[in-house]
Amino acid sequence: MGHSSSAEFPEIRLPEEPAPSPRPYVMPPSARPTPVRRHVLLFVLTFITTTLVGALIYTNFIVGVDPDSTKIPGFPVLLLHGLSFSIGILAILGVHEFGHYFACRYYGIDASLPYFIPFIFIPGTLGAVIRIRQPIASKREFFDVGIAGPLAGFVVIIPVLIIGLSLSNVVTIPPDFKGQIFNEPLFFQFFKRLFFGALASNQDINLHPAGWAAWFGLLATALNLCPMGQLDGGHISYAVFGRRSSLITIGVAASLVGLTVYSLVFVHSPSYLLWTILVLGMLFMMGPHHPRVIDEDRPLDMTRLCLAAIAVVILIVSFTPIPVSAVGF
Repeated sequence: MGHSSSAEFPEIRLPEEPAPSPRPYVMPPSARPTPVRRHVLLFVLTFITTTLVGALIYTNFIVGVDPDSTKIPGFPVLLLHGLSFSIGILAILGVHEFGHYFACRYYGIDASLPYFIPFIFIPGTLGAVIRIRQPIASKREFFDVGIAGPLAGFVVIIPVLIIGLSLSNVVTIPPDFKGQIFNEPLFFQFFKRLFFGALASNQDINLHPAGWAAWFGLLATALNLCPMGQLDGGHISYAVFGRRSSLITIGVAASLVGLTVYSLVFVHSPSYLLWTILVLGMLFMMGPHHPRVIDEDRPLDMTRLCLAAIAVVILIVSFTPIPVSAVGF
């Protein structure tokens, strides 16, 4: 009698498809955008405060280093000349923030128009900010949004500085002069030498209000480009170095504390005291780590790395270790 047998075949398994990369959660646009009139009101208030500060700066420009001068014009004339400061500083800050704003618009990121912040003391404003209402999805977007502001604002600083220096003049500082000296970053010194050459040790520039707008613009640019936390430089640093940017944030914060202590103890200047307090407060509330994205380990392309190098150069030439120091005390 015959018999039947069944052959066993090995089990065939198809290769599993890789799990798709998780898509970043993107918050929908705000259903209640800020009314435009609020932005307009803040801009008008900031325009008023910066114009008043500009009038004060123009008064000092007229007086020069002679406190007994009697050639000060009337208040309407001072206000008119104060516009050279307010227009200059608001152009620098406005173009900076609109650089961020249009970069957000390019990527479809929900962002507000700039909020200008009025301030009753010099320089008449605490800057401007935009509100980003949803998470940023990738390193490339963080980089582009972060670097767009400083690059755009720096381009505006150049003509404002040239106009300001062309309207300035050289003065001789008396031997018994007592007051504050505003030190200059490398970029400012370069153009100053182009306009006035090498000055004697007892000479300095009596800076026009438009030149002061450029000086404050360079200071604001340097502060924003500090590679730490949620600042523009922090976004750029994270996009380039990933999680290693946290160490850079801690190092920069420690250096800023050291610079502030040195300024207070040895130079008797509180130049970075307020900024250091604000930075430490930001780190305390948000921590040293930048918000993460899913492509954290993916390197940036060469074009963006070159732009990052340009941002480092702008930081170096805009930074002043001791912006303000006392003389004669």
